[in-house]
Amino acid sequence: MKLKKVLGEKIALRIKEAKEFRDKYGETVVSQVTVNQIFRGIRGVKCMIWEGSYVDPQKGVLFRGYSIPELREKLPKVKEEPLPEGLLYLLLTGELPTEEDVKEIKEELAKRMEVPDYAFEVIKTMPEDTAPMALFSMAILSLQKLSRFAKAYDEGIAKNVYWEYTLEDMLDLIAKLPVISAFIYRRLYKDAKPIPPDPGLDWAANLAHMMGYDNEEVYELMRLYLVLHADHEGGNVSAHTGHLVASALSDVYYAFSAAMNGLAGPLHGRANMGVMKWILEMKDKFGGIPDEKQVEEYCWETLNKGEVIPGYGHAVLRVTDPRYTAFREFALKYMPDDEIFKIVDMLFKVVPPILKQLGKVADPYPNVDAHSGCLLYHYGITEFPFYTVFFGISRALGIISQLVWDRAFGFAIERPKSVTLEWLKENVGKS
Repeated sequence: MKLKKVLGEKIALRIKEAKEFRDKYGETVVSQVTVNQIFRGIRGVKCMIWEGSYVDPQKGVLFRGYSIPELREKLPKVKEEPLPEGLLYLLLTGELPTEEDVKEIKEELAKRMEVPDYAFEVIKTMPEDTAPMALFSMAILSLQKLSRFAKAYDEGIAKNVYWEYTLEDMLDLIAKLPVISAFIYRRLYKDAKPIPPDPGLDWAANLAHMMGYDNEEVYELMRLYLVLHADHEGGNVSAHTGHLVASALSDVYYAFSAAMNGLAGPLHGRANMGVMKWILEMKDKFGGIPDEKQVEEYCWETLNKGEVIPGYGHAVLRVTDPRYTAFREFALKYMPDDEIFKIVDMLFKVVPPILKQLGKVADPYPNVDAHSGCLLYHYGITEFPFYTVFFGISRALGIISQLVWDRAFGFAIERPKSVTLEWLKENVGKS
């Protein structure tokens, strides 16, 4: 596999570079921690290496240095939207893939898609009202016995080849995610009859196909969706959880299942559900598509109740999220007359001036969640609890590719020091 060869060469160079840097700057202070940061989820404390992405306040998410517009332009495509297989190659190697590179990854994933029957049985034995993210996490965990890394570790392997077995686990699991998620979707929301994968389709298009949406526009939406949500630095809950669990040398299946449990939380992976609920309630209140004045009225009503306008603001960004812009461009091309999109479009005009008027909001612009839900809804994917599963499938590209690098770097088990409130009282300000 060319990917493995290229990655091996990259890893050798990167390890050498990291060693030289540590030898020179190993005791240099990078970040200081305030008491407020301790109480606010260690926000902003620089304490991780994450190769795949970086969030720039003005440019948005940079995937190995490439912006969203650059990815949409430079990554290989079937039609107009980039293929996630190409992004996976970029996240792993730091290089833009060729058409041949993407073809190899597509073929690798296609031959690894088969899911053992027992994983489906795990899903089928759970109550029909089980949350889709719970089923997704359990199905991933049920595949753990397939781990090549776990088996090789128990047999005794050298640390410098940990990454090779992790790479195999990564490809195996990523290949299977559309299969198990589509099965969950059809069991919960359709006729419970699985649709087999189509070997002629790419990874993202196959997800739509197996869910029952054989539509070229939905294929394109899935390609774009799974690229845009693929990574967002390493400090968010799902990414950090995957990294933390894997630091104990737990395999990819354990780590990614745990990451998905974090993503399922309402403060992390469910934001676009909240956006859609809020928009539909607005539409119901006004008996159809509101005008701009009514939208403004509804926004103020929300704020005056002490609530936030969902989908607006970002912890790092200080501009409109480029992922939002990408989805907006998709909507303008394929669904400009959609009623929900028209409301989303009005919010884009109305909300930033309102939030600027408040004077308390650092980022008054829309983030990706303000737009992603309306696209899925337009094509008939109206089951909001499943939206987080799409997020999880996409985030696998970033989280698990980083786990390969975690193994290559040989990172130690993560073990920050905790203190009690009494310790803080006794020590802060007395040194």
